[in-house]
Amino acid sequence: MNGRTNSRKWKLTVKIALACALAIDAALLVVNWRAASESVQSQKMERTQLEQKLKLLSADVQNGREIEKQLPNVAQECDEFYQKDLLPASSGDTAVIADLGKIANSAGVQTGGVALHEKEVKGRGLEEVEITGSVQGSYQNLIQLIDGIERSTHFYLLESLTLNSENSGIVKLQIALRTYFRT
Repeated sequence: MNGRTNSRKWKLTVKIALACALAIDAALLVVNWRAASESVQSQKMERTQLEQKLKLLSADVQNGREIEKQLPNVAQECDEFYQKDLLPASSGDTAVIADLGKIANSAGVQTGGVALHEKEVKGRGLEEVEITGSVQGSYQNLIQLIDGIERSTHFYLLESLTLNSENSGIVKLQIALRTYFRT
């Protein structure tokens, strides 16, 4: 009997070991299946993200090519602007003062204390000119002045407008403009 008991114990032990091995195999199978399905989903998400990034980068490349095609036109337009809209430094001061005086007269404002401050822009062939002064007139006249400056054939940048005072419909402003001359 002793041999039979040992045989039964041994068979039971083998059965338990096989059952444990099968259970572990089943657990590993489930873990691998989940990992594989998550991997596929994450790969799909990553692929979608990469495709979106590719579309954006392709659009950027296309925009860059379009800009590159237009560069000769931009250079030509810059040269035309430089020659047409920027006054030469030799006659720029008088032309600017005359132009601004004409704009102020047509707008019906009074000017005072107009000053020009020039400084060279190194390496650009330009001279920067800051124009400051005071103007006074009705609100409507000042709007006409600003409109005249914007529509002038000369190039002006309106830097600032500072309200000095207002009395009975007359507005006094401190104005600062900037322009550039060719050197």
